[in-house]
Amino acid sequence: MHHYTDVLKKYTEFSGRARRQEYWMFLLFNLAALIVVAIIDSVIGTFPWLYLLYALGVFLPGLAVSVRRLHDIGKSGWWLFIGAVPLVGGIWLLVLTATEGQPNPNQYGPSPKAVHA
Repeated sequence: MHHYTDVLKKYTEFSGRARRQEYWMFLLFNLAALIVVAIIDSVIGTFPWLYLLYALGVFLPGLAVSVRRLHDIGKSGWWLFIGAVPLVGGIWLLVLTATEGQPNPNQYGPSPKAVHA
């Protein structure tokens, strides 16, 4: 759970690097929270308002952790736009986010594994 809250605390921090674990745990908790919010929203009859409010609230933190994840493999945050390419873009972005980060410091900062080890 701390990966989710850490990302929310760094919601506008686009510099630096994010480990795979931080990125994927945030994605997992975010998906679970979106499902729970959608169910609650449907039960109380306000769908899609709570869902949209939550999605807007986590948009910036999700964008920031995605950029930091790309920084960890030595790519610019602009590589997120590769996901807009039909068919192969999303697959390529998935491969990029699943790739192990560079073990040594790069232009975006020191390795987050070395910092947390």
